[in-house]
Amino acid sequence: MEDIRKRLLKCEERIKYLTQVKESADQGNVASYQDKFEHIRDSYYDFSDDELQDQVRTLEEGVAFLEDRYEENLTPMDRVRIVRSPLRFSLKDILENVYEDYTELGGEEETNIDPSMVAAKATILRRIKNKVLTQQVMVIGHEKGCGEEYRNGGCSKPWGNEKALRYMHVAQTEGIPIHFYIFTPGSFPVEEYPGAAQQIARNLFVMTKLRVPMISVISEGGSGGAEAIGLSDFRLMCSHGYYSVISPEGAAAIEGKIREGEKVPKKLIEACATKLRITAKDNLKLGSIDRVIQEPVLGARHDDFSFFKRLKYEMMRATDEVVLKTKSLRAFRAYELKMKKSGDSNEEEPSIDISWDLNRDEVKRLLQLRSRKYREMASDAFGGRPTKIDSFVQRLEQKTSKIFYSFRYDLLRRQQKQMKQVIQDVSSESSVFLKQLTAPFSAAYKFVSRKTEEKRVKQLPVSVQIGSEPEFGDTYTSPLANVDRTVTCPNAEKFGCRDLWVPDLYGEFCGVCENCGHHFPLEYEWYLKHLLDRDPIDEFNAEISAGNPLSNAEFEKRLQAAIIKTSRKSSIITFEARVRGVEIVVAMLYSNFRNGTVGAAEGEKFVLACEKAKLKRRPLLAYVHTTGGIRIQEGTLGVVQMPKCTMAVREYVDSGGLYIVVYDNNSYAGPVASFLGCSYYQFAIRSSRIGFAGYRVIRETTGEDIPPDYHSASNALKRGHIQGIWDRRDFRRNLYKALLTMGGRNLYYR
Repeated sequence: MEDIRKRLLKCEERIKYLTQVKESADQGNVASYQDKFEHIRDSYYDFSDDELQDQVRTLEEGVAFLEDRYEENLTPMDRVRIVRSPLRFSLKDILENVYEDYTELGGEEETNIDPSMVAAKATILRRIKNKVLTQQVMVIGHEKGCGEEYRNGGCSKPWGNEKALRYMHVAQTEGIPIHFYIFTPGSFPVEEYPGAAQQIARNLFVMTKLRVPMISVISEGGSGGAEAIGLSDFRLMCSHGYYSVISPEGAAAIEGKIREGEKVPKKLIEACATKLRITAKDNLKLGSIDRVIQEPVLGARHDDFSFFKRLKYEMMRATDEVVLKTKSLRAFRAYELKMKKSGDSNEEEPSIDISWDLNRDEVKRLLQLRSRKYREMASDAFGGRPTKIDSFVQRLEQKTSKIFYSFRYDLLRRQQKQMKQVIQDVSSESSVFLKQLTAPFSAAYKFVSRKTEEKRVKQLPVSVQIGSEPEFGDTYTSPLANVDRTVTCPNAEKFGCRDLWVPDLYGEFCGVCENCGHHFPLEYEWYLKHLLDRDPIDEFNAEISAGNPLSNAEFEKRLQAAIIKTSRKSSIITFEARVRGVEIVVAMLYSNFRNGTVGAAEGEKFVLACEKAKLKRRPLLAYVHTTGGIRIQEGTLGVVQMPKCTMAVREYVDSGGLYIVVYDNNSYAGPVASFLGCSYYQFAIRSSRIGFAGYRVIRETTGEDIPPDYHSASNALKRGHIQGIWDRRDFRRNLYKALLTMGGRNLYYR
């Protein structure tokens, strides 16, 4: 009787689960099964044992049939509800059932640094023939909990991501693999130190070059929160999970232009979930993950022990594959091929022992493979790709340039330095004697040279004398200055600013209030003319164009409209230019094209800019006129630009380059939380706003209002996000100073 009671209660749980998946009891006749369950429960003692067995068995068969029908017709939004169900397995279930033993680090339960992020030192066990072997791993992941409010639904706060980063370093020190488990709808959007965006950027920057194998599993992967622990050598995804650039509800609110407080239509949410291509099958096809872990019907739950067995096998298999790719022995490579051919049919544990320890050469190969993996992501998601002939010519030019610049800056300059040192050493011993002999001649030469230089400078026009600055307005006047009216400064009430005549404000005042220093927005063309030397800029990769990889018909129209409006093909301009004679590479995100959002085309152009700056030993400037984040219409092909571009930045910085980021106007979300936020040198133009999420998202997530200056440049400076605030009128001067005083000795002009 006890067994029948348990089976009956299990049927009740399954029926409620079906209702949760569809958010309704009307589909598939679920209501009738609910009525049948209630009838059996209420008449439990009226049935004989045999009758009760028959009734429960019939109910089980009916529910199982209904589950199979649901499984065949699951929509993307159904999968979102599956991973959000309280019956879904969690990280704690994985630690208990996949690993032999574990020790939680950084506190436990409510006393944890951030309960939504769990780090644990774990032991995974494998059986090789008659031997039992153990491997140590570091497990890091989100814990949503089951009704535990203090876990914040898996939304990690900045200090939770910082904790994850700390134990990544521990794993690297100990030389053990890291297993990441992603269960988050998104990161918690607070800017308090270390800051949501900044900490995600720090995590990504470090993860690009961690010297241990990293494996990640995605159950619920929401945007930047997922990427904070998502960059890895092998990415697995549960078959009923979802991985997205934004939640379907958030996408629907943006697409439908829903006002705050209004209810988002359910049909619009369902449509957005479908358009975003968030399922495991979609992501595998797009190339944002490497393999799918099959789950039981309607997704794995906390008591699906057969699934945990499969998950353990997949984690060991993935770790083995990553390690095997770094080995040079033929036996290991042959075994790798054997594993690949067996595919998903072999669910037994590996038959030979593979050490997960890597030597120096293997670590080097691991990092090379990781770099190549992310470099190739979303490589087919944009337009303007070169033909085969053009690609061959570009590769030839790149190899030739590499030889030239390596000879010029690595070999020749090194020889010059050595020769200079020899001359200095020799001359130091005879300097006193030589000085006495040459003193009269040196004095005469200096006198004649000084007179000649003074005469030459007097003959030069004032505008091009050495060290002079061009007058603002000489080369470009903002179209805004052509309006004959006055505007009121936003700080007029606070500082008593007078009304400003528009031709003066956008002319000689450079869009800056002369009283309080408030900066009015200016178009990006103003910076092109006033920030850089008057030499024409040398734009490159202008043919690369933003695409529509998810085949969204409505977005295609908007994209074409943006191309016609701006006469450009993407929201980033990459070019070579000079600042007071110093040659630099610039990547400029501007607002006119889709609000400066970043997709596959923008990511590709940014990576190519990093590679060009690295090749030519030029400083790299990322000027952010505006960025609205990752372009949601490209789904995960957009969000993978975060790790992809960060990888390019890390390799450029490691080569000795100088990477400077300057924010202007509004800069938010993914780019700030990755390849922009990871710079050692970040500055902001006064009156700009910088952050991870906007006011509405913060209010809806935290339930709290934030002050109007929450994202101001001054607050960003106080929090340590940026290193300084620049006046627009001093941008050129400050940038030149930074170019001379910051960065290492590998730059061409040093």
